Amino acid sequence: MKNTTKSALIVIDMENGFVDRESVHCIKMAKESIPACVRTVENARRKNIPVFFVKRIYREDGSDVELTRYEGWKNGGRSMSPGSHGYNSAEQVEGLKPKKGDYTIIKPRWSAFFHTELDLILRRLRVENVILIGTTTPNCIRTSAYDANALEYNVVIVEDACSSATAEIQEANIADLRRMGAIILSSEEFDDYDANTVFPQHDKILREMDENGIAPEKYIELQDGTYASIDRW
Repeated sequence: MKNTTKSALIVIDMENGFVDRESVHCIKMAKESIPACVRTVENARRKNIPVFFVKRIYREDGSDVELTRYEGWKNGGRSMSPGSHGYNSAEQVEGLKPKKGDYTIIKPRWSAFFHTELDLILRRLRVENVILIGTTTPNCIRTSAYDANALEYNVVIVEDACSSATAEIQEANIADLRRMGAIILSSEEFDDYDANTVFPQHDKILREMDENGIAPEKYIELQDGTYASIDRW
């Protein structure tokens, strides 16, 4: 099967250190989002949409931990180190472990795109639409969504497969992401996701550019027959 949707599913930070309620880094709503995440991942695999598990792994000396998270990470047991297991670990939660054909990306900061190879691989796979699930909506989902938008991907967010510390934070951030232009779906609606779900905006823009024949810059013809931009700077 071909990836007719031109999409990729990005699963962000669904590891024990962010999901298990014993962990100091636990996101309160993350655990209840697991069934929706599992449903979305399984649907993506059936649709031949490539699945990327994007996660954190921290060095034990703290040299790569964010400035704003360092004290909490240090006092919370130096969590999510390489090869770690248990409630405070970088281990993927049950039901959301990579399978043959999936990708794993280790990210150093919130966004799945920041200093990772994600964009390079997506372009090699000719992906145009990025589907985001995981935790947390105001941080990792949101920064990944804005980076994807800046990199010219269409953004789809499966709302009930994302999580925040509170329902109010979740609602406010989903509203902002919708205003940004993200397509917001439920995991149930994602059952019907296909090649027609996301409008091919790139194709429309290129077609209109071709039909209009408008030059990207204005130039003036000089007396000697050469041309110069009217941008004097």
